[in-house]
Amino acid sequence: MITNALSVDVEEHYHADIFRRATRGRTDLPLASRVERNVDRLLALMSAHRAHATWFVVGEVAERHGAMVRRIAAAGHEVGCHSDRHDSVSTMTAGEFRADLRRAKARIEDALGAAIVGYRAPNFSIGPAQSWAYRILLEEGFRYDSSTHPILHDRYGQPDAPRFPYEVCREGGQRLIEFPIGTARALGLNLPIGGGGYFRLAPLAVTCAGLRHVNRVERRPVMFYVHPWELDEGQPRPDMRWAHRFRLYVGIEREEAKLAGLLARFRFGAARDVLAMETAPPRHIGVAAAAAAGAPGL
Repeated sequence: MITNALSVDVEEHYHADIFRRATRGRTDLPLASRVERNVDRLLALMSAHRAHATWFVVGEVAERHGAMVRRIAAAGHEVGCHSDRHDSVSTMTAGEFRADLRRAKARIEDALGAAIVGYRAPNFSIGPAQSWAYRILLEEGFRYDSSTHPILHDRYGQPDAPRFPYEVCREGGQRLIEFPIGTARALGLNLPIGGGGYFRLAPLAVTCAGLRHVNRVERRPVMFYVHPWELDEGQPRPDMRWAHRFRLYVGIEREEAKLAGLLARFRFGAARDVLAMETAPPRHIGVAAAAAAGAPGL
């Protein structure tokens, strides 16, 4: 049975890009922290199904909730980095990205008491134009990234990127592996089966069929992700356009039950451990060459 990679983007409900865009300029927002109660729900759910995950933590969340970070690690999970304040890499220069990365890494490692090696950019915001970020990640001690979603999307996505782990950068005997979000290939398209809003919207059977095909036919693992706030049916819901409201809140009431169903049907582990089971991932020449060209703005 293939072990898939389960991941959690540990952020507050107000960190979500759609929330920020929908409420920009508002000064009356309820921004009280709700992350711990939802992380604890996820920890209990994973424990019940003997699943392990990589928890990509926002730096400011780690600083404010250090005991929570340690609970995650004590339960046998991997902890990774999800930026310092959940700002998109595409809005930064290379120098700003390095500074953000160092702040986040220091905060998370201080809370954890151990080194971290995995990174995920907020909003999957490392695209071809930000390929310079791979070398910075490698130089700052990271060994894998999971910021690519190989689908067609209005805000992110690289539909022509490889669907399974591949090397994006190599230097001094060290290399950086990219672990893309899971997709199933059908009718010439990459179909999203890796979590997020698509999982909340689609019937559980659709996601299960996609994972089963990738595991059984392609014999490869799927990277799946979830946010703690996606289980929080009681979170504040400020007024916003219906399209933003739909993207943020569709399916939240059913998320925990659907996730339990998924964990019951498939085997899940941390990204670091799943990568260790993979044979040496190939090098994606196009991305690697762009990364080797160097980072602007340093």
